[in-house]
Amino acid sequence: MVMNKEDIQEVKALLSSPQKIVIIPHKNPDGDAIGSTLGLFHFFKNQGQEAVVIAPNDFPKFLKWMPAQEKIINFEKNKLTAKRHIDDATLIFTLDFNHFSRVGDMQESLEKANGTFIMIDHHQEPDDYATVTYSDVSMSSTCEMVYNFIEAINGISKITPEIANCLYTGIMTDTGSFKYSSTTSRTHRVVANLIDNGAENMAIHNKVFNTNSPSRLHILGCALKNMVILEEYNTVYITLSQEELDKYNFKKGDTEGIVNYGLTLDNIIFAVIFIENKEEGIIKISLRSQGDFSVNEFARTHFYGGGHNNAAGGRSDDSLEETTTKFVGLLSNYKEKLKG
Repeated sequence: MVMNKEDIQEVKALLSSPQKIVIIPHKNPDGDAIGSTLGLFHFFKNQGQEAVVIAPNDFPKFLKWMPAQEKIINFEKNKLTAKRHIDDATLIFTLDFNHFSRVGDMQESLEKANGTFIMIDHHQEPDDYATVTYSDVSMSSTCEMVYNFIEAINGISKITPEIANCLYTGIMTDTGSFKYSSTTSRTHRVVANLIDNGAENMAIHNKVFNTNSPSRLHILGCALKNMVILEEYNTVYITLSQEELDKYNFKKGDTEGIVNYGLTLDNIIFAVIFIENKEEGIIKISLRSQGDFSVNEFARTHFYGGGHNNAAGGRSDDSLEETTTKFVGLLSNYKEKLKG
């Protein structure tokens, strides 16, 4: 689904008068979530609108260089301030998610909100809470969609270096540095224009990917040591227990991207990482695939999750051992697809 003329006209009409805008990413926001929300934040602020970004919780250290990241309100730590902004909002943009369940403890506040909702997202099966829904699963990233949104309301000439850096970051991270199949010729044209408008592509890459901490490298080593290869199913899975995370002083973002290592092995088309989170009482699951095997369908069917065909997330309420046992037991049902 792309933005139709009616939606564009409605958005233009709304933005033609002063608004109190709240922009929200999903829980545990990644580069695309933070990049898209901050990019839109800068755009609206430059147009004289009152805008604020409220994140459900904290985000990784390797994103804490982004322009205005220090202005993001952490709902988990500042509930009263965040709820006041949500209650007062006339426009609420939800970016990089399409169900209220993806915002954790913020869900109740959003369900009670009186503002007009606008969704910009590229995940499958969007909910119908928004007055304007811009949903396109073929898109590389929500950041590319925010660029399209800005273009649709005639704002491309107003893209500043701050906006360009934010949007470039999200496109770069969500495309795996432009190597995933969702990276189109249009994606490259958007990125080229962002660079022309001030995106510092080399500096961004270094800040995101070359800022390892000892804890991050130790956890990577531990994860790779725990890797299990199931040749019969062309599958790899990795586990990280809470004890292991604590041992290496885990910080948010330290496990980002580890699941992708499994896909670098010959003949592997399905890779999964199971991460124990005792504070939430769950096992967090990230799933990746190559080719036609849909991890979105797998996660939705078995692990309360979803996402894209080749990248999805989920969770389990069972123990780490019970979860991995269940996972391995499920694979026989998918043997034909996994071998194909």
